[in-house]
Amino acid sequence: MIRFLPKEEKFFDMLAEAADNITEAAKILHLMVENETDLEENSKVIKSLEHKGDQITHEIINKLNQTFVTPFDREDIFDLCKALDDIIDYIDDASDRIIMFKIISFPEEAKRLTQILLSATEQLQQGIKQLQHLEKINPYCVEINRLENESDNIYHQGLVRLFADGSDPITIIKMKDFYDDLEMASDMCEDVANVLEAICVKNQ
Repeated sequence: MIRFLPKEEKFFDMLAEAADNITEAAKILHLMVENETDLEENSKVIKSLEHKGDQITHEIINKLNQTFVTPFDREDIFDLCKALDDIIDYIDDASDRIIMFKIISFPEEAKRLTQILLSATEQLQQGIKQLQHLEKINPYCVEINRLENESDNIYHQGLVRLFADGSDPITIIKMKDFYDDLEMASDMCEDVANVLEAICVKNQ
């Protein structure tokens, strides 16, 4: 059965802009952790991207309230918008912790977690850009789920090493909070994939 989408395509553009914004923030966070340089400057850039993400979210919600016929279920658009906003919020939180806790050196697990997060955001970026071609979305969702499982494993490995290394309690608390933000950001990427899959099931 052929489904004709409404002519209102602004939602696609705004969601794609939100995904682009998130991927840029994830890229900068990974550079901060990988290179261990320019931490304050890059944190400020992430903060500005988080503010931009908030603005995009408000625009999508306002558009949702003003549009009589939407391309997909309103609940799915709202859930997608909310999950995207959560991702960049956790990226911003992780960046804030680096500055607030004065973290200047990062374990290998932290570097791997930010790389996995970047890869996941790149997958959701591409998936969201296929919202007008739903049959092409599933491979991106599968890969995001795989990356989230990998993130879980690295997260637990990082915690094990953190406690096994005999670090002082303050360092353990700082790094655990940082790891938690990275893991939550990856979880939110999986939430985006779940919403995309739901949209595909309902509209194909």
